[in-house]
Amino acid sequence: MYAVLGAKRGGGLYRSDDGGEHWRFVNGDERLWGRDGDFNEVKVDPTNPDVVYVANVVTWKSSDGGQTFTAFRGAPGGDDYHRLWIDPAKPNVILLAGDQGAIVTVNGGVTWSSWYNQPTAQFYHVVTDNRFPYWVYGGQQESGSAGVASRGNDGQLTVREWHPVGAEEYGYVAPDPLHPNLIYGGKISRFDWATGQVQDVSPEPVRMGKYRWVRTMPVLFSPVDPRVLYLGANVLFKTTNGGASWQTISPDLTRAMYDVPASLGAFTTLDPEQGKHRGVIYTIAPSFRKVNLLWAGTDDGLIHVTHDGGRSWTDVTPSALTPWSKVSLLEASHFDTLAAYAAVNRFRLDDLRPHVYRTKDGGKSWRELVAGIPANEVVNAVREDPLQRGLLFAGTERSVYVSFDDGERWQPLRLNLPASAVRDLVVHGNDLVVGTHGRSFWILDDVTPLRQIAAAARATDAYLYRPAPVVRVRWNENTDTPPPPDEPAGQNPPDGAILDYYLAHTASGPVTLEVLDARGNVVRRFSSADQPERPDSDVNIPPWWIRPPQLLSDAPGMHRFVWDLHYPPPPALRHEYPIAAIYRNTPREPRGPWVVPGRYTARLTVAGQAYVQPLTVTMDPRVALPPGALARQFALASRLVAALLGDSAALEQVRALRKELKAVRERAGTGPLGATLDSLDARAATLETGGPAPAPGARREENLTRLNGELVQLYGVIQGVDAAPTTQAVAAVRELERALAERLVRWRELQGSFRSATRGVQYERP
Repeated sequence: MYAVLGAKRGGGLYRSDDGGEHWRFVNGDERLWGRDGDFNEVKVDPTNPDVVYVANVVTWKSSDGGQTFTAFRGAPGGDDYHRLWIDPAKPNVILLAGDQGAIVTVNGGVTWSSWYNQPTAQFYHVVTDNRFPYWVYGGQQESGSAGVASRGNDGQLTVREWHPVGAEEYGYVAPDPLHPNLIYGGKISRFDWATGQVQDVSPEPVRMGKYRWVRTMPVLFSPVDPRVLYLGANVLFKTTNGGASWQTISPDLTRAMYDVPASLGAFTTLDPEQGKHRGVIYTIAPSFRKVNLLWAGTDDGLIHVTHDGGRSWTDVTPSALTPWSKVSLLEASHFDTLAAYAAVNRFRLDDLRPHVYRTKDGGKSWRELVAGIPANEVVNAVREDPLQRGLLFAGTERSVYVSFDDGERWQPLRLNLPASAVRDLVVHGNDLVVGTHGRSFWILDDVTPLRQIAAAARATDAYLYRPAPVVRVRWNENTDTPPPPDEPAGQNPPDGAILDYYLAHTASGPVTLEVLDARGNVVRRFSSADQPERPDSDVNIPPWWIRPPQLLSDAPGMHRFVWDLHYPPPPALRHEYPIAAIYRNTPREPRGPWVVPGRYTARLTVAGQAYVQPLTVTMDPRVALPPGALARQFALASRLVAALLGDSAALEQVRALRKELKAVRERAGTGPLGATLDSLDARAATLETGGPAPAPGARREENLTRLNGELVQLYGVIQGVDAAPTTQAVAAVRELERALAERLVRWRELQGSFRSATRGVQYERP
């Protein structure tokens, strides 16, 4: 048996060879037993008692019973390993768990699996910036800071979209709203996207004891004056020049003294301060309406407010907040300067109940509002929706909750979110962004239906929610082979406009959903009676790459349908799935022309009753185009669609005619009629496929089949990018239209010749 003991004297690795009756000291290297409150994992090889492993900041291995150790797994900065498992039958198979995730070796540590296939980041807070697509940031335990795009250009979120931003692992992150290349975080650093450099801009670069700091200090910009950046310690700091200099705008806002709580118990004597800790400002809530209104909460249970930018502060602490209560997060109201919300946790008091407080009178009085949140779920964060008054979101140690009545009642909003500690959440536009401590970042796309819940509740039969404005953005711009499905990836937002609707009961007939343009013309129509698109039988890819068909539901309940911002797909002889593929989410091409940004209408029809809502389509803000470029692109694409319709219809008719010719020919024998029919079939074959094979090096005559492929190819050239069509593309459209017109003339002539030749001939039409 082995044991790791942490102690001021005698700390180290001990061994017993008699089942624990007697122990002997083996190794006192502090790297084995240091930080014993965090690490105390020791395991022995089940087949060799002298092979022992100790997990700490680094995992160590000894082959001589603990006398000497060598590094087994680790990295600068510390991977922090906490658990180790050895296969009893195959000791070369070892599982090692650290703060980043779990890894496995099957050859005794020569090679290891990756932890990058596990979304196990432990975030302390979450924030977003104002770019498009917006980025999500946070500090993550043992892995530093992280920034990740909310949408990947290549159809999904991979390691390509992740990058550290210079803040420490526990820290807040604050993107500069005026300078998108600058990111602040921690206590406090400034990261520059352009250079990757990180500068310390702390008001106390070297900790001299003048201020008190803890791991996680609040850092955030004023939502009213984007030049103002706040930083909390035991006092509140403010800078308007990016940290080049700081003002102290508060006195010490923490408790001067308080009794040691009974919950600290026997650990009081082990605490250097004997439990008499002075706190820090743990959360800051600048007003969304007044630049000088600011709320501050401490980790020792106080709340203060200032209305004059910090010249004077008022203690507005709820009477229920005792010492050692932690004001985890404050939120100033977006609508009312006298309203604010507080999430409070009381772990250190052995109180695992939820605590959410609300004031409507500037802090003079507070109400605790936790109805609907389970009694054993601590609340870490509460946020107010910036657009819908009374709509609140709360993050707890297990899930997310929503309130539609300003906190009076809460209900779960977990959906597919893993059970995990939700440390923070923010509303960005129409999305709810969550930072978990153990399962990384999660985004709930488009919460606009939650803002309309009252109107929907009044609906007796059906309700079409007003859709959020949608950005016309290309979902996948990858031009190369896709990453294999076993590579970890996050999902992109839905590919198009999100249309939500509610049905009170099963519809009596087909439900239809239409999109109309500004003139009332139907752009796209979907029906619950539509049949699923049949998969191509000759497709040369595994079926798991293909996007499943989306069907409009007529069942009772809430439904979400995504319109991809395209007109109906044009007819094409051959469909393809692009090399820019996404596992189980690759659409079939060609799709219909892109709609031009503008105003549209969504129309839901249920049992003859129509429900309409406006829908706005805007352009990807990253795309700069001259006026009218997209309209010209759409007009040209529409001409190609019309040409494809004409080509496909003619091709179908030509093939039908050849079947008729065959039927008539079988009855005609060898006379003059037979020769005429053979000539007509040769003309039809030339129209269909170009006729007999040409001489080597010669090009087969233009025909309807090849024209179809050429039209589709040119259509892809014009629709494949957000740009005005090139001069040569416009010329190519004219050339293909001319070629098609010639074939259609020949086709009409062929039809006339066939009718003349077969007049009076009796035959069974195929």
